[in-house]
Amino acid sequence: MAELRLFAAAREAAGTDRVTIAGDTVGAVLDAARARFGETFAAVLANSRVWRNGDPASDGDPVGASDEVAVLPPVSGGAT
Repeated sequence: MAELRLFAAAREAAGTDRVTIAGDTVGAVLDAARARFGETFAAVLANSRVWRNGDPASDGDPVGASDEVAVLPPVSGGAT
């Protein structure tokens, strides 16, 4: 199981900022999150960056019990 951290639109779509989800790879964790949180979350995830323990991650990266997977959607805004 891994700690899944969700930010911005991903947090809003899931209704939480963190959850523990089973999976032995980043892809398995994200698949479980899609199944748990539904289509709106999946749409946000499609345009998000995913990090494992502070480094960019790919679906095949292994995940252990002490790992953190973070979903960072694109952010807009700023000073005008």
